[in-house]
Amino acid sequence: MKMSNALVIVESPAKAKTINRYLGDNYKVLASYGHVRDLMPKAGAVDTENDFAMHYQIIEKNKKSVKAIEDALKKADTLILATDPDREGEAISWHLYELLKERGVLDGKDVKRVVFHEVTKSAIQEAMANPRELSIELINAQQARRALDYLVGFNLSPLLWKKIQRGLSAGRVQSPALRMIVEREIEIENFKSREYWTVEADLAHAGKSFVARLTYLENTKLKQFSINNGDKAAAARQQLLAAANGSLTVSKIEKKQRKRHPAEPFITSTLQQEGVRKLGFTAQKVMRVAQQLYEGIDIGEGAVGLITYMRTDSVVLAQEALQELRDFIGRTYGKDYLPASIREFKTKAKNAQEAHEAIRPTSVQRTPEQLKSKLTAEQFNLYNLIGKRTVACQMQHATINTVSIDFSCGAENMFRATGSTIAEKGFMAVYMEGQDDTESESDEKLLPPLEKGEQISLKDIRPEQHFTEPPPR
Repeated sequence: MKMSNALVIVESPAKAKTINRYLGDNYKVLASYGHVRDLMPKAGAVDTENDFAMHYQIIEKNKKSVKAIEDALKKADTLILATDPDREGEAISWHLYELLKERGVLDGKDVKRVVFHEVTKSAIQEAMANPRELSIELINAQQARRALDYLVGFNLSPLLWKKIQRGLSAGRVQSPALRMIVEREIEIENFKSREYWTVEADLAHAGKSFVARLTYLENTKLKQFSINNGDKAAAARQQLLAAANGSLTVSKIEKKQRKRHPAEPFITSTLQQEGVRKLGFTAQKVMRVAQQLYEGIDIGEGAVGLITYMRTDSVVLAQEALQELRDFIGRTYGKDYLPASIREFKTKAKNAQEAHEAIRPTSVQRTPEQLKSKLTAEQFNLYNLIGKRTVACQMQHATINTVSIDFSCGAENMFRATGSTIAEKGFMAVYMEGQDDTESESDEKLLPPLEKGEQISLKDIRPEQHFTEPPPR
């Protein structure tokens, strides 16, 4: 897209500053500072009697930014709306367009919509070369969501303030969430705890201690509540000690091999979940730091966007990103860590915005270690998390050896021990979902080499008391 004088509008001043570097002197980049219009606060802003007509007014705190855009537009021949590539971003562009049209400053101006899925020079140039019109589908979707907030939340919130706590909000998401919380609280209140016991054998062989759990007592398979009090547990212990006479016998060994595949690349919800689990961030902090990485960090050559757009429900990766990942994995970890073909993931959400990518580094060649001195601790940790998840998703599967061993205790009783070892690490060398990267199959689950018929030294038999717990909040 070539023009003599164009005004580009983005949402945040940080993004405006970064994008300004990649565009020539014919472009001026300003920020809208988020939404510029919202529903009028008074009743009737959504007119349910007139086809749900919505009545807007300018947001007071953004009057100054709108005036700056209006003044700059008088000197431009083209308006490029480049707010974020989601429903809210589309709505911000539309609201700004409507405001400027009302004020008569769009007469004779060319108006285009572009979206940046990542803030890099090539992505910005590609977007500018392929402008489109405003999407009425995305705009209508955002207006419908806002109308629900207004019609449901504005009426329900005062009830929450009275009954629960001042300041609570009940919008389109909060209302179902509140119902789920109330229903779970009822479950917790009605819950009745039950006692049950498990019986474990402490065993030792070849200098290694391990544990096996009782599975059959007097040829009857144990269920959760088969042993439900201390007297039964104590009687079972005495019976088993007498039958064992100091040792258990290996009666059956089952060995299996299974594959574990890497998790898909991050979408908004999974990034928030892992950020909370692994980094101790709140979901809000995850998104705030991700916004900084997306909008641009000065890494010595000026600000550059380090990750793709962080509000997405698509797990798709661009073909050029996939090829770059495969080259990086082969060079960094070796060909054994590279699957024969690209691993493709399918987006589960039916209404996913497929124009978006999953959240990934804009270039995997910019490793977290290289950028560490340029990032804050929070930015580094989140960028590192995103980088590892992205690399791991295109790596070879891990191969796990599992073993289950049954031990007879007399003729009528059976204990079982299970364990596993990693045969081939694959992607687990880089990243494990929901765990620290150093974690894998627990060392406590490793069993010593055993043969059928071997006698295994019995150290003790321990009954353990448990109580069922209510569902968690």
